[in-house]
Amino acid sequence: MAARLPRAAAGGDHSPSALRWPTLALLSWAACFAVWRLLGPGWPAVLIASGLGLIFACLHRQTWRRLIVAGGFPLALLATGSDLPAWIWLVPLAVLLLAYPRRGWTDAPLFPTPHDALKALPERVKLHDGARVLDAGCGLGDGLVALRRAYPGVRPAGIEYSAFLWLLARLRCPWAEIARGDLWAQSWRDVDLVYLFQRPESMPRALDKARSELRPGSWLVSLDFPLPGQAVFAQLDTGTRHQLYVYRARDLQA
Repeated sequence: MAARLPRAAAGGDHSPSALRWPTLALLSWAACFAVWRLLGPGWPAVLIASGLGLIFACLHRQTWRRLIVAGGFPLALLATGSDLPAWIWLVPLAVLLLAYPRRGWTDAPLFPTPHDALKALPERVKLHDGARVLDAGCGLGDGLVALRRAYPGVRPAGIEYSAFLWLLARLRCPWAEIARGDLWAQSWRDVDLVYLFQRPESMPRALDKARSELRPGSWLVSLDFPLPGQAVFAQLDTGTRHQLYVYRARDLQA
């Protein structure tokens, strides 16, 4: 049975932006194939369709999304030139839907936390043995591994909406309490430290949740993405390309 964290008021992002990814990527690829079929099948049609993919890619701010949108059509075209059956394209789509159900499209994609990314954190944030630390949106559990390496004596917990990723995280991290659910609908009130590796669009929502739920003596730690308009308690070099932003709950200003 899945462990459950305390519930908070239910809520979710039901704005139109919740449908933008990966729907826009799928529509972009479909448009490229439509242009290719209309003008093709020669190289001029391939170049025009690929150029259209580059235009669609520029609509996205994140580099990883631009690469996915721009590379989707030419990679698919190369693969369709092989002897693979047409139904083979359903396999990656099924895996994508299994790992990222529709309600999870507005959360961060699967970018694992480097296991030593939090090693400098105990020098600035002291936690007692038995302290409760939460990886909000734990994915496969790499953030939990990093938290355990940094704080061997704490009680690590995670929450993940995707049933597929939740199951894999439980198998990888049997020593952690991992719940399946919406990280935005779970309370942070009994947590000593919350760890996030989300995306820039999620940080205003994380700030609101931290202000309303974190106790004054607790902490919020974010990998790569700072809270908007907030002075950091510490900004730490992780020894990788990532930066760590550390905040005391009592310092978060409205």
